[in-house]
Amino acid sequence: MKRTGTLMMTRLIACALALGVALPALAQQANSADKHDHDVKKPTEGVAVLLPTKGNDVRGVILLRQEGDTVHLRGKVWNLSPGKHGFHIHQFGDLRAADGKSAGGHFSPNDHPHGGPDDAKHHAGDFGNITANEEGVAMVEKQSKDLKLHFAIGRAIVVHEKADDLKSQPSGDAGARIAIGVIGFANIEDHDSARAPSDTSVR
Repeated sequence: MKRTGTLMMTRLIACALALGVALPALAQQANSADKHDHDVKKPTEGVAVLLPTKGNDVRGVILLRQEGDTVHLRGKVWNLSPGKHGFHIHQFGDLRAADGKSAGGHFSPNDHPHGGPDDAKHHAGDFGNITANEEGVAMVEKQSKDLKLHFAIGRAIVVHEKADDLKSQPSGDAGARIAIGVIGFANIEDHDSARAPSDTSVR
């Protein structure tokens, strides 16, 4: 019995010594991982290649850039009907639905009502409208202080068939989603927003 007790005590001491060595090493690894996380730079440039939803032919390329506390969007959308079209960032970068509805509603982390980009309260993804000329081309120049680029990566930019009235809930009565593209990390050496995407569609 005494021998068993001695053996158990020896094992406990060995475990304690092992923990004494292992715990500081684990703590050091955790601190190193935390430091690495803090050292990771947030993205400053993103890109969305807009592709047509089923039955449409609208395409485009939008570049996003974080400058200070402002996100700038610029680019071009073509094959539109002349006039205004709702232009928003939606919650999910999910293109599985042929009509674009798998992208969910407008990105709204603060649960604000829908509105115009200049309203006191609006969705972070509310960018109002873009306007297509008689050739069906819309040049995009937008900016927002309500959005941070690293929160937009992986979400979707959506162009709608009609104008956003900037007040109807929950999405401005802008109609069907006619083009959609996931916001990804941009190759910072390539700034050619006029280049056409490949000839593919959502489905």
